Amino acid sequence: MASTLSQLQFGRLHGLRAKLLRRYEHQPLVSCLAGLYGCRWRRYERSCAQPGDCCCNKLEGVSFALLVAAFCLTLVFLYFWGQAKNDYDDFDWFNFGNLGFWFPWSVVLLVIAAGFFTYVTVLMLLAVCLLSEGQKLYLHWSHKIGILVSLTFSIVATAVLSDLWSKEWKTLLLSFQVTAPYLHVGGVLLMTALAWPIALHFFRMSSRVRRGLIMGVYLTLLSALYLVPLGLYSPCIKEDGTLGPAPALIGHRGAPMLAPENTLMSFEKAVEAGSEGLETDVTISSDGVPFLMHDRTLQRTTNIHEVFPNRTDTPAAMFTWAELESLNAGSWFLSNNPFGTAGSLGADERLQAGRQSVCSLRAFLQLAAQKDKLVIFDLYRPPRGHPYRDTWIQRTLEVIQNESSIHSSQVLWLPSDLRDLVQRIDPELQQTSGSRLPLEELQKNNIVKLNLHYSSMFSELVSEYAAVNITTNLYVISQPWLYSLAWCSGVHSVTTNAPQLLSTMSSPLFLMSPDEYNLMWILTDLASLMLILIIFFFHRWRERGLAFCSGSKITPDNGTYSKFKTEMSDIWSVSSANSQAEKTHNLATVSEH
Repeated sequence: MASTLSQLQFGRLHGLRAKLLRRYEHQPLVSCLAGLYGCRWRRYERSCAQPGDCCCNKLEGVSFALLVAAFCLTLVFLYFWGQAKNDYDDFDWFNFGNLGFWFPWSVVLLVIAAGFFTYVTVLMLLAVCLLSEGQKLYLHWSHKIGILVSLTFSIVATAVLSDLWSKEWKTLLLSFQVTAPYLHVGGVLLMTALAWPIALHFFRMSSRVRRGLIMGVYLTLLSALYLVPLGLYSPCIKEDGTLGPAPALIGHRGAPMLAPENTLMSFEKAVEAGSEGLETDVTISSDGVPFLMHDRTLQRTTNIHEVFPNRTDTPAAMFTWAELESLNAGSWFLSNNPFGTAGSLGADERLQAGRQSVCSLRAFLQLAAQKDKLVIFDLYRPPRGHPYRDTWIQRTLEVIQNESSIHSSQVLWLPSDLRDLVQRIDPELQQTSGSRLPLEELQKNNIVKLNLHYSSMFSELVSEYAAVNITTNLYVISQPWLYSLAWCSGVHSVTTNAPQLLSTMSSPLFLMSPDEYNLMWILTDLASLMLILIIFFFHRWRERGLAFCSGSKITPDNGTYSKFKTEMSDIWSVSSANSQAEKTHNLATVSEH
């Protein structure tokens, strides 16, 4: 009785071991994979990689290498352009200046990049799945052309943007400060998933050179990925209780996502959204009226082509105030919809936006005085031949002091020209520098605030200036992840296109304590290492078992043999006639009892 049960248990274990040793070909799955990857839908068109063979010939190896390169480059470009979303508006208006018409080229480029990345990623997944099924790779010629097109697009787009917009690479580096912990987790998961096909082909290769090369590359990448967190730095990894207040918001030309830029409606929207300051650009008309206009000409933000069709290229400063007042400064916002947000306006707001006119500096300052808001502006010197070419600073100060009710302490004075004269005329203005200068020079010029591009964001720099009572404002930050980084870095204020979005944030994104971060990456690495070891030990055990079963010569007396075909080798199962008879007799005995 006990002997019979032991034999039954042994038989079950033997059957389980045999099942584990077999390689099942998932016929429908493999047909689908091979069909999509190489257009080989029929079984006789495919071939399995035999033990000791390479998974593909030289041509297909080159194709697979190009596929991996295309995957990496399209991923880098998509991530790069995705993180550059903060500056899409600048990119689109740059193209407007060159092409003469407005179009959301930034979104088009993002969609194309996402399309190429999705296409290449699908091919990569198909290839990895085929390798995991022990199939030889064969890439269809149409996909080879698609890979070359994807590679060419990624290389050309990256080169062109690097030449025209090199500062965006700094944005990419900044993004790593908040996304690196999560990119690390994603990279570890990817390397763990690749362990299955790599282990499968590693133990089946007969060439020690190939095996050493594959394992060397894989282990090097895996080790580097495991240890990357030791060199990561993120201001958003902070001890509890050390996070400072949220940076104050300064509306960049108002709230340009909700109303036409540099109009009274835009500044009113910025105030409603919670902005503590307002930013604009000032130039002076030919008859001495300071007004708000960012561009050198009036083409982009007015209907000058309708009112003065022969003067579209004339500098804005060469128009009189009466001529400027006759222009419409809001209809372009509704027709071009630069941020894709015009559709969110109600009927009354659309009507109001379409009636906006060019705003004077006086009206802007009056609004800021009524709402008790800070103001900061770039002041453009008029072109040669302009009546106020040499007195543009004095004329602007006259408006601040004599033609508006704003307090001088509400004005962050940014222009660096004639700064000593400005301080003598109005010492209450908050002197602001747009350049990173030595501390001694900043203190000599009585600078109390720095106005810097967000690419200059360094927490050490912010702390260094704050130690001598110089606050920092960064421009232009409109994406939550950038605002989170500025918040964690201790920045005091930011100029933004989206005050209505950033004002709703109650805490920075990606904020975590050092203990939480250490626990996250250590557990991720340990779990990955355990899975990879299990996968490699399993494939090592299975390949040795297959080799033993196919290479053994077992000849029991009166034995009968049954041969079953697996995917890669023949496994002989032996059953003894005498054992079978004995087993039948024992079972009959058990049933009698």
